[in-house]
This record gives sequence, structure tokens and C-alpha cells, in this order.
Amino acid sequence: MENTKLLISILFGSILVNNYVLSQFLGICPFLGVSKKLNQATGMGIAVIFVMLVATAVTWPIQKFILDQTGLEYMQTIIFILVIAALVQFTEIVLKKFIPALHKSLGVYLPLITTNCAVLGVTINNITDGYDFLQSIISSLGCGLGFLLAMVLFSGVRSRIDETRIPQYLRGLPVTLIAASFVSLAFFGFGGIVENLLK
Repeated sequence: MENTKLLISILFGSILVNNYVLSQFLGICPFLGVSKKLNQATGMGIAVIFVMLVATAVTWPIQKFILDQTGLEYMQTIIFILVIAALVQFTEIVLKKFIPALHKSLGVYLPLITTNCAVLGVTINNITDGYDFLQSIISSLGCGLGFLLAMVLFSGVRSRIDETRIPQYLRGLPVTLIAASFVSLAFFGFGGIVENLLK
């Protein structure tokens, strides 16, 4: 029972309280670049969930059974980046073959998952937080769902911004950053909810 509560806490904490985009400000490039349209935001979010889950499933055993056992912990970042890059290339090939419309709409932002610090951050934080394999997978799923939630919510905000009359000096990136800060502030309201929910 306690283990189930812990897993639920990790999942919802990753989605709402410790949202990688809105609370920790990781993965901002795709968040700002691909959130203009709902279908692009959703596609990018799902691709990031997939990469986060597979990257965690591959990097956790590498860390525990290879790097830790051989004293090569200092190679963690380099190894993890190589694994993530390979997974993104695999994802791009799969999307190009089976969902070409989504592959075309994501364009240059799909390879940017390789340099998406949210993916690298999840894999490293799972190790530093001392999670076991299952907890790491749940954490990655929560972080991916949090990323998707942030993308979808912000695509709705940006569609409203496009329909609004905005002063010339605020158009483009300035108003986008202001809107992102307001969405981020809204997520700070979730602090403490997960802990109280499971008492």
C-alpha cells in the first residue's frame, strides 16, 4: 500500500508540482517553438513521452550495472546524451515511415528532442533521486505527461494570444514569454496538493 502511494505521489508530483517545463524550466525550446498549434504540441508531447520512457528504461540499467560497477559514473552525461540521440533518431525514422504528416509538421523540432534538456534531466534526476527501476519509469511517465500537459495548455493560450490585439512592442516573443510565466505561476498552486492527497 505504501509503495502504491509512493508511486502515485511520484506520478502526480512529476505532472503537476515538479513539472519540468513550468516549474523547473527544462525543455523550453520545444515548449516555445512547437506550441503554436494543438496538433503539433500534442505530437511533440507524445514523442517526448516515448523518448523519456525508453531513455529511462535504457539509461537506468546502464548506470546501475555498468557505470556504477566500473567506476565510470563521471561518464554519465556523455553516455546518456548518446543514448537519447540514438532514441530520437529511431523515433524520427518511425514517425517518417508510419506518420509522415506528423513528421512533416514537427519539422526541425523533432531532432531538437535530442538536445531537449528535459529528457536528459529526467534520466539524470531519476538516478540522483535514488529511484529504483519502476519508480524511475513512473517518474519519466509523469514528467512526459507533464510536458504534454504544458504543451497542450500553452497551445490554447497561444491561440487566444493570436486573436487578441496586442501592442506592437509586445508582439511575438515578449508576449509569449509573459503568457508562459502566467501559466507557470498557475502550476505553483499545485504545491502541497500531492502530499496532502495521500495522507
